Amino acid sequence: MRSFGKGWPRGGGEIGELLRHPAFEAVGLGPAESWPASLKHIAEMVLNSRQPKFVAWGPDLSFLYNDAYVPVFPERHPAALGRPFREVWADIWEQFSPIVASTLSGSPQLFEELRIPMRRDGRTEDTWFTFSYTPLRDDDGTIAGILCATLDVTDQVAAKRGEKLALEELRAKSEALAVVNRAGAAITVEPDVERLTQIVVDAGVTLTGAEFGAFFYNVDDGGGGSYMLYALSGVDRKNFEKFPMPRNTKVFSPTFDGEGIVRSDDILLDPRYGQSAPHFGMPKGHLPVRSYLAVPVKSRDGSVIGGLFFGHAEPGRFSQAAEASLVSLAGQSAVAIDNIRLFRAAKVEIDQRRDMEDQLRKLNEMLEVRVAAEIAERQQAEAALQQAQKMESIGKLTGGVAHDFNNLLQVISGNLQLLGKDVAENGRAKERIANALVAVERGSRLASQLLAFGRRQPLEPKVINIGRLVTGMDDMLRRALGEEIEVETVVSGGLWNTFADPVQIENALLNLAINSRDAMDGAGRLTIEVGNAFLDDSYSRTHPEVKAGQYVVLAVTDTGSGMTEAVKEQAFEPFFSTKPEGKGTGLGLSMVYGFVKQSGGHVKIYSQAGRGTTVKLYLARSFRSEDRVTAADTVPATGGTETILVAEDDEGVRTTVVEMLSDLGYYVLKAKDAQSALTVVESGAHIDLLFTDVVMPGSLKSPELARMARARLPDIAVLYTSGYTEDSIVHGGRLDPGLELLSKPYTREELARKIRHVLATRPQAGRAAADAARPNSKPAGPRHAETAGKLKLLLVEDDAFIRMDTAEILQDLGYDVIEAESGEAGADILGHTVVDIVVVDLGLPGMPGSAFAARAREALPSVGLVFATGDSDLPVANRLSGSVLLTKPFNSAALERAVKTALQQRP
Repeated sequence: MRSFGKGWPRGGGEIGELLRHPAFEAVGLGPAESWPASLKHIAEMVLNSRQPKFVAWGPDLSFLYNDAYVPVFPERHPAALGRPFREVWADIWEQFSPIVASTLSGSPQLFEELRIPMRRDGRTEDTWFTFSYTPLRDDDGTIAGILCATLDVTDQVAAKRGEKLALEELRAKSEALAVVNRAGAAITVEPDVERLTQIVVDAGVTLTGAEFGAFFYNVDDGGGGSYMLYALSGVDRKNFEKFPMPRNTKVFSPTFDGEGIVRSDDILLDPRYGQSAPHFGMPKGHLPVRSYLAVPVKSRDGSVIGGLFFGHAEPGRFSQAAEASLVSLAGQSAVAIDNIRLFRAAKVEIDQRRDMEDQLRKLNEMLEVRVAAEIAERQQAEAALQQAQKMESIGKLTGGVAHDFNNLLQVISGNLQLLGKDVAENGRAKERIANALVAVERGSRLASQLLAFGRRQPLEPKVINIGRLVTGMDDMLRRALGEEIEVETVVSGGLWNTFADPVQIENALLNLAINSRDAMDGAGRLTIEVGNAFLDDSYSRTHPEVKAGQYVVLAVTDTGSGMTEAVKEQAFEPFFSTKPEGKGTGLGLSMVYGFVKQSGGHVKIYSQAGRGTTVKLYLARSFRSEDRVTAADTVPATGGTETILVAEDDEGVRTTVVEMLSDLGYYVLKAKDAQSALTVVESGAHIDLLFTDVVMPGSLKSPELARMARARLPDIAVLYTSGYTEDSIVHGGRLDPGLELLSKPYTREELARKIRHVLATRPQAGRAAADAARPNSKPAGPRHAETAGKLKLLLVEDDAFIRMDTAEILQDLGYDVIEAESGEAGADILGHTVVDIVVVDLGLPGMPGSAFAARAREALPSVGLVFATGDSDLPVANRLSGSVLLTKPFNSAALERAVKTALQQRP
């Protein structure tokens, strides 16, 4: 996974700003920058989601949510951020406690339209939510939290409930209407007023034999109120449609006031009629009939809603039977009118219901689409997250392997180089050593690729224009790929700059090109494209490790065999290869993947079997101007006479590097861990340079050791070494500013050059002070005792081979050496012999070396003391004044310096 810097989280709106605030701390989790990587990835995905989501993480289930979730509980925000779940939702914890417990046991939960009595605005109200709970796992695979995606469906549930009540009411009305319909005549089921009028009038004409009939109604139907419809015998009906109601005719007032039936056997004159043209040949002032009968039509509540009017051209034509028939017909008409009103009301409700159904259906469809999209997006994001976590775990494993591997390579390489000096005259032996060193170099490249995949290599990024870099590689690529591969390079205009390690970009492009060559069986077309790209929020949501924004994209396309989906899924995994055995390590794409991820970028493969492959590398855009890329200064690979403290936990590596440095002429102190190195620093010994491994056991870490060493020795130089830097001195994919690192394995020449470079870059005052403090600043090389005569030296060493070799060296240096195999034997010698200096091993059996030295100083107060040891943790209290610590293994130069220093410092 990518590194998380101080700017984490990326984006996240208002909540993201709150998490980035220096004062923010989540209960049980601390500040956001200290959270585990697994939580950071899922939290960043949630913060940048547009759907209401939250994460509850850790032993207290610290509550973390996004901006979209704030409307769910606006009165609890922002106090709820980072607080325990149980505290945030205390009012509904009893309801949710079993759901939370089930999820934390590993069971995903899904609830649709769950009723939740929630406290809002100081009161409890019913709300409904559709939501899912997904268990989340930490870096070790243990369930550590819950992811919730939710949707407030209170309004939709309320709409459904209202629709149900409306339908029930309509159904009751329809049932009542059916009863009325079955009880009435056929006309009572006619829903059309005009049609009903025609039926009623026709029925009246049939009953009475009248040649002229009319039905008046005054129903609130939205059409303007009262109408008159006529049924005529032998007269054109259209001449009388919508004739004004005779309510304005006084003679009909009793009917329309509901007082009773109005009947006339001989029409009365009315000045209102006949003012223009005569009606049906009648004289002016006459109605268009001579006899008439008007019957009121009443609704169920007794109000007059209309009337039946039947007229005849002849007077006195309506009998009592006809009148009775019309009264009966009026009753049926009233039922019909009421039914019509119910029908119309029902129609309005039906239309409303249909509108509601359409809206609800559309809402459901939209909701289903949104839910399906969210589920698909979440599944894709979860799959991407699982893949990222898988690659992170493999990266940690390979990084650890590389660390141990590099230590082994350093031991092998160092000893081979030292051995090379001993067999300088043996040509065959030198050739074999050279072959072995080539194998070490191959192993080193393999370890470097593992570190690249594990995103543990220290990068040296610069602001560069990839277009110029790729164009400059054109000739090298053509030579590497061969004449049968056609190479085309396309660089877009207006190309942005990016911030990345140019050397690693070259390595990545070369790896991709060689993979393409192999996929094309040595013949085909390779296209290299460089351009600008934008990855939007939708892409980022389905790729949680990708930050939306502007990128520079480097794409490599071939016409080779392509990849299947199964191969694509494993393509970035280390040691996965489709090539025949012995044709590849399976680390090329892994290295590319690790480098891009460590640089904060994104890598994507587009491929189909038989249709070629495109690999795209996305590197974030930089708005700074391009850096000038220059070759590193070449420092001569020479030695020196400074004092170097080596802190290295691996015994083999420590022994080798101490010998290499001693061989270069340096005076070397050694320590097995940071705490032991600090003890050496605090002893007051002069130290010019601290050469420390980055990864060592113990509570004191190398960066802290360096800080404490500088506090005590301001002029000390510091050089780190490691085969696996973790994140202690590498942050954001690059070495921390001002630090120097020598990666394992390294050669003697690389070590010599780096040591001189680090020492040369110390402040001038510091170097002058160091030179003045050194007891001997003569150039490295063979030394001889500068004494007037031979000095007596007592060598106390229990190991026979070490004692014999050391005695021989000391004798060659001009000392008169007396040997003792134990402290007891040395004490016997001191009983009868005066010596000038004692060289004693600290780890003697029986009498310890420190006890023997104390006895020697007691017997000979001015004797010089040299403690020889494989450790550097001799307590200061056990060190006698003027004593010198000589770390094993040592060479002749180191031994000579130690003895001379002890002579100069003796009381």
